[in-house]
Amino acid sequence: MTDLAERRGVETDVYQPAEDSHLLATVAAEQVGQDDLVLEVGTGSGYVAEHVATESGARVVASDLNPHACRSARERGVETVRADLVSPFRDDAFDAVLFNPPYLPTDESEAWDDWMEVALSGGETGRAVIDPFLRAVGRVLAPDGRVLLLVSSLTGVDEVVDTAATEGFSAAALRDESYPFESLTVLKLLR
Repeated sequence: MTDLAERRGVETDVYQPAEDSHLLATVAAEQVGQDDLVLEVGTGSGYVAEHVATESGARVVASDLNPHACRSARERGVETVRADLVSPFRDDAFDAVLFNPPYLPTDESEAWDDWMEVALSGGETGRAVIDPFLRAVGRVLAPDGRVLLLVSSLTGVDEVVDTAATEGFSAAALRDESYPFESLTVLKLLR
């Protein structure tokens, strides 16, 4: 695990795997079956998508807005589409959607002008990307599909659960991990 954290920040254009990536990858590999079609939104380096595909045997497609991230994920052998959230994907397509969103609360008056800042910045509440994702993701889920969403205590887990409920999802916490400055939770969202 330390190796993942030590590499974080070395690459300046692509979010590198860290504790949050490892947590989502581990939980998702346990929740996904080999017959599932999976979408990882905001793939960054492609670590989560690659891990889930390798461990579960599922077909995993990834997306990211960052062209450098798309290239990095493709270098890992991950099918990758440059996209904003779930916009280019067809309705009812995926059995599971995975997302480790940008969640650090940030001052919205600051200019976020590089890809790493975009990968980290969750806006003033930390939910500037999570909320639009929750509004959109239901469209691409298969009828019995599920969402695995990584949430930080910095963004307010209860607030994310409330927003998910507003969008028609029930939420269950699958795993929590605590660190000095935050706790991370993987939520499973079902319709």
